[in-house]
Amino acid sequence: MGLERPFLHEGMMMALIDDLLPCFTFTERHALRIHATGATIMDCVSRYRAQDDPLIRLAISLREGPARLLGLSQRKTLDLDDFTPLGRVGDREMVMGLAGAFWRMDYGLVDIASVADFLACRHRNVCRLVMGFTVGPAATGQSLLVTETRVSCPTPALRRRFAPYWYMIRPVSGLIRKRMLARIRQRAEAMEQDGAGRCG
Repeated sequence: MGLERPFLHEGMMMALIDDLLPCFTFTERHALRIHATGATIMDCVSRYRAQDDPLIRLAISLREGPARLLGLSQRKTLDLDDFTPLGRVGDREMVMGLAGAFWRMDYGLVDIASVADFLACRHRNVCRLVMGFTVGPAATGQSLLVTETRVSCPTPALRRRFAPYWYMIRPVSGLIRKRMLARIRQRAEAMEQDGAGRCG
């Protein structure tokens, strides 16, 4: 891709993510139909943790292993807790974000405490990343859960630094997101069947 560009969805609009990061350099998008309401699905999204999946836990451990062995990182394993909530629109859309030099062994993360902090990072020597989730109606009794990740590299130098890393990790990143959606579907549909109303 390599150039900043606006992006319009086919069908479902993700208005919040478009407000937060309308122009970006790289993107990845996945979707899955789920027999559950938007409220149940979004509850399961908010409670999801990558460490619950052994395969994802292994992939992240392999990614972070060299930094730990070399003593370059003592941080806890990266998970959704590290993302800053950037906004939510009812049971329809949720967006979270990160900022950093993601190709570095320790991810080069910048502290982001608010939406204002995230937006202010556009002029810093880091890339910004958003992960959005949107739920919309699909077939009868189904909802469509869409997740999209966008990365903005504000300068040509940052694009050159990030691009090799992106193309190297994208197959694994895609697998992680597909397994994430499958896990959310499993939990959400189980909750709907049990009538418990909350995602465990």
